[in-house]
Amino acid sequence: MSYTIDLAILVLYTLAVVALGSSFLRKSRTPRGFMVAGGTIPAWALGFSLFGTFLSSNTFLGYPGRAYASNWNVFVFSLSLPVAAWVAGRYFVPFYRRSDELSAYSHLEARFGRWARTYAMSCYLLTQIARVGSILFGIAFALKPLTGLEPQTIILATGVVVTLYTLLGGIEAVIWTDVAQSFILITGALVTAALLLHDMPEGPSQLFAIALEQGKFSLGSLALDFTSSTVWVVLLYGLFINLNNFGIDQSYVQRYHAARSEREARRSLWLAAALYLPLSLLFLFIGTGIYALYEVHPELAIGIDHADAAFPHFIMQRMPEGVSGMFLAALFAAGMSSIDTSLNSSATVILSDLYRSYIEPRPSERRSMQVLYAATIVTGALGTLTALTMIGATSLLDAWWTLSGIFAGGMLGLFLLGIASRRADRAAGFLGVTLGVLVIFWMTVSPILPQGSIFRSPFHSNMITVIGTMTIFLVGALASRRSSIRDE
Repeated sequence: MSYTIDLAILVLYTLAVVALGSSFLRKSRTPRGFMVAGGTIPAWALGFSLFGTFLSSNTFLGYPGRAYASNWNVFVFSLSLPVAAWVAGRYFVPFYRRSDELSAYSHLEARFGRWARTYAMSCYLLTQIARVGSILFGIAFALKPLTGLEPQTIILATGVVVTLYTLLGGIEAVIWTDVAQSFILITGALVTAALLLHDMPEGPSQLFAIALEQGKFSLGSLALDFTSSTVWVVLLYGLFINLNNFGIDQSYVQRYHAARSEREARRSLWLAAALYLPLSLLFLFIGTGIYALYEVHPELAIGIDHADAAFPHFIMQRMPEGVSGMFLAALFAAGMSSIDTSLNSSATVILSDLYRSYIEPRPSERRSMQVLYAATIVTGALGTLTALTMIGATSLLDAWWTLSGIFAGGMLGLFLLGIASRRADRAAGFLGVTLGVLVIFWMTVSPILPQGSIFRSPFHSNMITVIGTMTIFLVGALASRRSSIRDE
């Protein structure tokens, strides 16, 4: 089958995105312009940008893939978003807007010392490098059938393109390209769902009948079991990860500063949550619809050797040439709208928390821009290398959730300790982080230990961030209390 038109659409779309990003070059020539766009972005644009960041190719491929292979268990993660958005709007947004610091981690230094800021910065950078890697891997996985290129080539080419337009346009390019790409994503998902309903031989009701019979709409077990992906495990994971995202993720904090006012920053949060909740449901419906269609026509499933391949396979096999190109452009958009955010926010952290803390406290504007440019390139390169090492992963969504849980698990606990415990001092924070990191390390390496070993963690991998966070917080709080009692 020829994909000439599809490939041409994808190339033209890529060129258009680079051109859009480059158009903001003049506005991004100052550090503040590069990092927060001078605080001039309207709430609706920030909301779509946050939504685009959240809805990466991990969702675009991972949610349909999970629904195709099992059920709607991952939707419980989305249900935690309104709670996280409320907490962030009520507490985190005002906290950051009152501060002149663009870094999400500067206050940790004042609270616990420089080590705390460095620790949080390191966790954040590792999280973003892992995120860029998982997204680039997903893009390569989906575009291989269209281009005929090896995944390594697609990963390298995509990494260069996204790094280039992020480098040229700064945060304003990131935000406005996110807005454009979000509209493409929404349109693509809606059209796909309509096509699936139309393709069922006995009409839309057949899709729902097959899905109900196979338990596809199930959210998972309600048992209080933390060794498997039950409703409670996914809900806890979602609450902790989304509090981490909305509360201490530099990508979000920069957007709070880019808003025109505190009120508009809060509105952007709610808009992002309101968009993501139904769209994640729609992507799960797409995966279920593909499963139902291929149950009726099993010959159409030939060539699917991996659940995450179901959606790209449907796009390439069931859509007319040209239309499938538009959908793959939407997939490409989903990936780029998240990668550009990770690169820009990582560059901001490197300048604010690394360079200014350890090398030059008050660099000139020119030197600051040099650091931002170099940091963007280095982060893009490391994310690309990470993607290359992920080739062969069994599940895109599982790989990302595990990596994000490992790296993000330690940040939220320290942040909450600083807010909730006035008695917590540097020693208590350091003890909590030390034990928390040891727990996270133990849970991370447990899968490689022999079955039945007493040293093997019994918990599901999604509990890493939950248990790691609570360990840091509880140990730090108890140590603070004991220290306070001794002083009295």
